[in-house]
This record gives sequence, structure tokens and C-alpha cells, in this order.
Amino acid sequence: MNLVDLIVVICSLLNPTQCQEKHLLFQSQGSLRSCMIEAEPYLAQYMGEHPGYRVQRFRCAWPDTEDQPS
Repeated sequence: MNLVDLIVVICSLLNPTQCQEKHLLFQSQGSLRSCMIEAEPYLAQYMGEHPGYRVQRFRCAWPDTEDQPS
């Protein structure tokens, strides 16, 4: 298994212009392409735990290859 950086942009349901980028470590079975498919149930669980937000977009990257917010 590979650790992948799941980069998710979530937006508030009450204020759709208020969005933020989250970096979540995710275990993938293979490539970044397979991560895109494998991440969907994980994102559904995450959204169930954060009901005031919606996922605007997401992507996968190898850890430490993307600039993370400070």
C-alpha cells in the first residue's frame, strides 16, 4: 500500500464562496489514477462527518510533492 496525499477542496453549504483546501493522507492500492476511484468512499465518510460542507473537487498526489498550507 502507498500513502497518497488526497487534496480536497471543500466549500461551506451556508456560504458557497467560502472554500478551503484540505490535505488528507490516504492509503491507496496503486497509482494516483486508482486513488481517484478508491478515494470516493473515503470522501463520502469524510463528508458524513462534516455535514456543513460539500466537496468541490479533489485530486491525488504523492506526499511531499505538493505545497501544503502552513
